[in-house]
Amino acid sequence: MVMDYLLRKILGFFIGHRVLSIGTKYMPTNSTEREYVEMLNYTKTMLIEIERAHINTSNIFDNLTRELGTDNIPKNRKFIELKPAENRVDEYALLSNIIMGSDRYLYIEVFNGGRIMDEFVSIIEKEKGRIIEKSSSEILARFLSKNDAIRVAIKLIGAGSKRGINVRAAAGMTGAAAIERAINLNREIGEVPGVGFTKLGGEFAIIFTSEFEPVSGTPSYRDNYLFIDMIDSTGFIERFGRDSLVEIMNDIKAYMENDCRGKIEGYREGGDDLIANFPTKDMALRAGIDSAWHAMDNGANIRVGIGKTRREAGERAQIADSIKLWNPTSIMIFDVADGIYGYFIPSPFTRSVIDFLMHKKSVALLVFVFVFVATFLGWNMGHWEFGLIAILLAVIYAATA
Repeated sequence: MVMDYLLRKILGFFIGHRVLSIGTKYMPTNSTEREYVEMLNYTKTMLIEIERAHINTSNIFDNLTRELGTDNIPKNRKFIELKPAENRVDEYALLSNIIMGSDRYLYIEVFNGGRIMDEFVSIIEKEKGRIIEKSSSEILARFLSKNDAIRVAIKLIGAGSKRGINVRAAAGMTGAAAIERAINLNREIGEVPGVGFTKLGGEFAIIFTSEFEPVSGTPSYRDNYLFIDMIDSTGFIERFGRDSLVEIMNDIKAYMENDCRGKIEGYREGGDDLIANFPTKDMALRAGIDSAWHAMDNGANIRVGIGKTRREAGERAQIADSIKLWNPTSIMIFDVADGIYGYFIPSPFTRSVIDFLMHKKSVALLVFVFVFVATFLGWNMGHWEFGLIAILLAVIYAATA
């Protein structure tokens, strides 16, 4: 723990931005999660903070309003905080969202026995939700994103309100989580119509204490653009040939289209950059980090920017030019709430040094003592170069041990 903290502070000093994590301590539960965790830890991928997010209830509600669209939230709603969000970016939650995706379960329960379930099923299916389970008083459905689940929940609550039926809704990462959230919400506020959900580690709900008409707003569609540009493509072509560049970029393009549902824009075969648009942000993040790892595995570095517009994605990618240790390396820049963060992938040399310091602490201590003694004796004997030679030997040992 101490060495991890010191390494993050030292690397943050040289990078010029706070390092929140090196690799991850996320505990995988399946083969997909295990693959990502092993890759993060093998490459020592760092989560860095470029501009800190200000996470509070007011900002969360403002962001939710923008994401859902003001037409989709009735005026008589109340936004309540059940558990405050932590004012920091949770590395575990971010990684979980990238690995597991933004699919969310929506649990619906009616309190006073109204016969409205068939109407609810029709609304859910029309909104591209998938029914998992249904009974006379409960529905469990699945949506592409949390925002879709919340938006449709409000529409269902409105449909129930029109008929004098109280509806409880809750969104969760799993069906069990959604049901448990609904139970907790019942305990907190009673059988008041509303939808519970999480945002950035906090627990929140939108409740309705008076009757309202079902909202008629259309979904607030948000683009998730990803911009990729190969760093020093000219040098890469000189070393490996243009065919290698074409192969890497075509692999990335195919992965985005086939595995991440990306729509490719602005790419020509043989080019060193591309723009793609994704249906959800987590798909864009997954496409970006996987592309960066694939490029590095083939001797290339790329800069990746993710934003709501093509321009924003391109500007985020340009931020990478000023973030490096000693040589440019692959980096992906994206937003979390109102902050800007990045995944920084160290070069093989930096990775070796980090691995050495993290896993060979006793040897690292001996190396430090060796360098200190050599430098001290050298200065006292009039041979300052002893210290320089000791440092050089220590670096070579760290890179080759």
